[in-house]
Amino acid sequence: MSHKLETLISAEQIQIRVSEIAAEIRKDVGDETIVLLCVLKGAFPFLADLARELKGNVMFDFIQVSSWDGGRETTGTVRIKKDHDFDIKGKHVVIVEDIIDSGLTITHLRQLLLTREPKSLRVASLLSKPDARTHETEVEYIGFEIPNKFVVGYGLDDKEMYRNLPYVALLVDTSSAE
Repeated sequence: MSHKLETLISAEQIQIRVSEIAAEIRKDVGDETIVLLCVLKGAFPFLADLARELKGNVMFDFIQVSSWDGGRETTGTVRIKKDHDFDIKGKHVVIVEDIIDSGLTITHLRQLLLTREPKSLRVASLLSKPDARTHETEVEYIGFEIPNKFVVGYGLDDKEMYRNLPYVALLVDTSSAE
């Protein structure tokens, strides 16, 4: 199968929006320490850029969940593959996610992390697909709303490829094009 990439969101647009999100988070939390909890693997580039843009004290940790198993559609089941390493009780936590698609994963994570008693719990997602939502969940910081199409780049992958692109692109199948 051959693919063509069509840029949906440029690297420049991403950097501008990441800076704006950092300012919004800092405005909401004030000068207190923020824990960025990165959902691996896709949110790692977003975490790195967001952490650099945030002023003041920032800690970060990682959590890995799976509801995709390498495919292009959710399995409908969320499982924790790697939990965060330090206690978040009493801390301002921002879950850093690459994309909110069905909403299943972030709904599950919110419920789980709230049992760990953070001082506050917010979600920052680079991308959101409102037309794909099957689980309504609050997302305080959204970078960009996109159509319900498969995208890659800036951490998002297709079978582990394209994560390194500095922009977000539509992955267009050209194998049946004549």
